[in-house]
Amino acid sequence: MAPYNLLTATASLMARSFSAFYTNTPARCTSIVCSANINPVKYLTSQTNGPPKRPLNGYMRYVVQQKPAVISENPEIKLVDVVRKLAQQWRMMSPEQKQPFQQASVQAMKQFKVDLQKYQAQLSPAQLQQQVLEKRQRRAKRKAIRKKKELNILGKPKRCRSPFNIYMSEHFQEARGNTTQAKLKSLLDDWRNLFSHQKQVYIQLAEDDKIRYKNEIKSWEDHMVDIGREDLVRELTQRKIKKTQRKTTKKKTAAKSVKKATPTQKSKTSSKAKPSASAKTV
Repeated sequence: MAPYNLLTATASLMARSFSAFYTNTPARCTSIVCSANINPVKYLTSQTNGPPKRPLNGYMRYVVQQKPAVISENPEIKLVDVVRKLAQQWRMMSPEQKQPFQQASVQAMKQFKVDLQKYQAQLSPAQLQQQVLEKRQRRAKRKAIRKKKELNILGKPKRCRSPFNIYMSEHFQEARGNTTQAKLKSLLDDWRNLFSHQKQVYIQLAEDDKIRYKNEIKSWEDHMVDIGREDLVRELTQRKIKKTQRKTTKKKTAAKSVKKATPTQKSKTSSKAKPSASAKTV
């Protein structure tokens, strides 16, 4: 019975494979034809049961269309070089060549506005308020990221590290655990189990790092004030700058008042001295 069972199993397996092949091939062909003939509206991101996302502009549509061709021609090219090459091609294109992509973007934007109105009509006031709050949070996050990039470009010094941060950077590679969270937990446990004289080394390194940061941030803030970027300076230093400016203005006003008062004082003294001289002569 064993050979008969083996033959039946192989036959059933072959039948399943053939049936799957014949059932899947038409669907694949139809999907290719549909994707080749129809150019759907592409959004930046898509969410199920979520708000419609803003569609791609003309340039991004050109990049999405031409990127596979550039990659197929140059398989070893990097993604950054692909985008740079496509951007250069887009700049060299004429307005007539750009018009189909831009027109498709305009049509997609119209459809996006209609979909957005339909979606917002289904929401309650609480959900609309939640959307506004999430939008503000995303905007604040983008603003913080841009500010951080700007500070890095301007060369703002890094903050001083704590003793545990210094210990963690030195022992992170040999820490126990497969994930980053597990390694951090094991390092925290090891740090708590250290003796006081062992921690003192890292405490001293942290104090030295504080001095380093204090000197570097002071020179950096002075440079920012010199180039007219007082908005990047800390609040404490801004208060100090305002105090110094007030003192200088007070000194200037006092000096001006003294200069104005000196001629009147001289006239008073001369008028007092003249009668005394005449009395002496009499």
